[in-house]
Amino acid sequence: MANVSVYNMEGKEVGTIDLNDAVFGVEVNEHLVHMAVVQQLANNRQGTQKAKTRSEVSGGGRKPWRQKGTGHARQGSTRAPQWKGGGVVFAPVPRDYSFKLNRKEKQAALKSALTSRVQGNKLIVLDELKLDAIKTKDFKKVLDNLNVNKALVVTGTIDQNVICSARNLPKVHTSYVAIEAAGEAKEVKSTINVYDIMKYDTVVLTKDAIANIEEVYA
Repeated sequence: MANVSVYNMEGKEVGTIDLNDAVFGVEVNEHLVHMAVVQQLANNRQGTQKAKTRSEVSGGGRKPWRQKGTGHARQGSTRAPQWKGGGVVFAPVPRDYSFKLNRKEKQAALKSALTSRVQGNKLIVLDELKLDAIKTKDFKKVLDNLNVNKALVVTGTIDQNVICSARNLPKVHTSYVAIEAAGEAKEVKSTINVYDIMKYDTVVLTKDAIANIEEVYA
């Protein structure tokens, strides 16, 4: 079981925390991590690229010259692909690039990504992250105290002060793993994903985010 230091918003170490090996100490499956990243990038594609084939461009309804006797190569239309203004051979059309990963594969990929960050000493734990107002300068000060530049910050609640304060920082992204009561049941709201974990140099997790992640994925 990995034991990592816990820091406060001033960047001072205030304790340690044991991470659950079922989430943060699994065997890293690089293939699943790669597939999860490819899937997210593919699913984000609009797929709206379009070009016209020879049947869709306008004009070219007759032969430009007779078949024989002109000295030119025979041509059937001025909208054939070899002509200027002609159609495109095998032109791209709007399509859906998305594909599906099984739920267990997604979970295994997420655990592998988190474990890789622990093994690479790229995971920082905060005891809490609370801002009184939406203020980018205050959020940047917390990151400076932690000596962090390009980071993914994950909270255990949907805190708009934190989310909005980080919006103007180009090298910072925020996610959350929140568990909310929905009647007698619990509803999980999560935006954490493998691509963001692998994209940013450091992953900053609050203690309540770790507790929620371990409850959902352990």
